[in-house]
Amino acid sequence: MEYGEKMETASNFLYVAGNAQSVIVASAVLICNMIGVIVLMTTVGKSVWNYFHHERHVKLTLAHGIALALEFKLAAEILQTITAHDWNEIAVLGTIIVLRAAISLLIHWEIKTEQLAVAEERSKEQRKL
Repeated sequence: MEYGEKMETASNFLYVAGNAQSVIVASAVLICNMIGVIVLMTTVGKSVWNYFHHERHVKLTLAHGIALALEFKLAAEILQTITAHDWNEIAVLGTIIVLRAAISLLIHWEIKTEQLAVAEERSKEQRKL
């Protein structure tokens, strides 16, 4: 096999490998996005059900579900950086990642605040007994 043929074979292999990577990453991104949507819709449905049945701590349930859904969406965005083709695309994905991470941090802060309120409410109830 001559040098030119070896280079062509290597080039073809890299092309096929690159396409396979793109397909795998695109599939993983789709799966992560779909799981995020399913988690979010399930959480919203559960929270609406709990609200109309006068359950307590609906806000906490909703916040936990939103945080989990955001984690899946964030994973999908990180996976997309693998197949980014230029710096503009990386910048857009990076901005989306930063914004989603900031929203996730705010939701986790809200969860901790709500958990403290629930704990305080429970301690007041126990003092009344």
